[in-house]
Amino acid sequence: MSVERRIEAIWRMESARLIASLARLTRDVGVAEEIAQDAFVAALEQWPVEGVPPNPGAWLQTTGRHKAIDRIRRDRMRDDRQLLAASDPTVSGTSDDDLLALIFTACHPVLAREARTALTLRLLGGLSTEEIARAYLKPPATIGQRISRAKRTLAEAKVPFETPADKAERLPAVLEVVYLIFTEGHAATSGDGWIRRDLAEEAMRLGRMLTGLLPREPEPYGLVALMELQASRFRARVTREGEQVLLQNQDRARWDRTLIRHGLSALDRAIALGRPLGPYSVQAAIAACHARAGSFETTDWEAIVALYDALAQIAPSPVVLLNRAVAVLYADGPEAALNAMDAVRADPRMARHHLVGAVRADILIALGRNAEAVDELAGAAALAPTERERDLLHDRQRRISTAITTTATTPGTR
Repeated sequence: MSVERRIEAIWRMESARLIASLARLTRDVGVAEEIAQDAFVAALEQWPVEGVPPNPGAWLQTTGRHKAIDRIRRDRMRDDRQLLAASDPTVSGTSDDDLLALIFTACHPVLAREARTALTLRLLGGLSTEEIARAYLKPPATIGQRISRAKRTLAEAKVPFETPADKAERLPAVLEVVYLIFTEGHAATSGDGWIRRDLAEEAMRLGRMLTGLLPREPEPYGLVALMELQASRFRARVTREGEQVLLQNQDRARWDRTLIRHGLSALDRAIALGRPLGPYSVQAAIAACHARAGSFETTDWEAIVALYDALAQIAPSPVVLLNRAVAVLYADGPEAALNAMDAVRADPRMARHHLVGAVRADILIALGRNAEAVDELAGAAALAPTERERDLLHDRQRRISTAITTTATTPGTR
């Protein structure tokens, strides 16, 4: 590995702690990131000539601290107490509190969702603007402006760099950001692929970081379990030609058993804490039912319906009811599933959700009402957010239409 590649890898591992320690000194995450970048540039200049130091993280911390002191003196940006704290040689490194404060700051509710995800990937993931832009298939200028606005908003709102007193209350906003990053990787909304593995893996890394920082909180474990169990199916979800494979048709031998084992262990940790399970833990329990089943047919659908009932109580959503209807289809049959869909279709928030028509089509096909299913698939395709999903729905529509035509023209079928 070249020195430059090694430095990049070190940056990815050390940048979050470096920025967190500098933010503690400067009380401004934007300034802290700029100083951290300066330390990284210094490493790029010196290490190829002098060699990578034995403890590169400590080198970056020391270099960043010196640059922070210079910045504070030059800008006179804070009072003497801050300069004294920054200059104190006994105060070094990054505590878990610093890292937690950075996470809560990047995911602060004063920021829009898109800003939180971009800033989290930048400050905690160590990704460059260009890498984030590639991940989300956006122009680098767009991502750069989003990150700059987020840092400016934090400064103007005077958001303090600290772990909030209401940690449990603010934690859901942090978990939401991590899961938003994962879901974009799990089911990409842009580009040609069904999966953005780079984003999903970064989200899982952030989730594991949270479990280490908050070991007594069950929901970070639940979120890690959910992400790892869902990611375990990645290899089986897409054919070599790039076509999506639905759950019932997946080759379970291709599921990642290591991720399943880790995901089930994380779920056990969440349960062992003995506190009421939150929405991520319940969703992880649903994913665990699939992971434990030897086949689609032997899945414990009754347990999944019960878990969706629990999820609907703690995190009511029409999407939860939609997923519950799918489980009801396999647990109780198509008539019960069709009845379960009534509440979903009546919700105005789902009026333009393409999966409503897709799920209803599956239920109608199970009832033998193929002509109605074709209409549902046509409507779903018109609402699909990506070309890939439109193509998939159109293909299903064509296959059902062909089956109807074949049945109608085959002797003895009229």
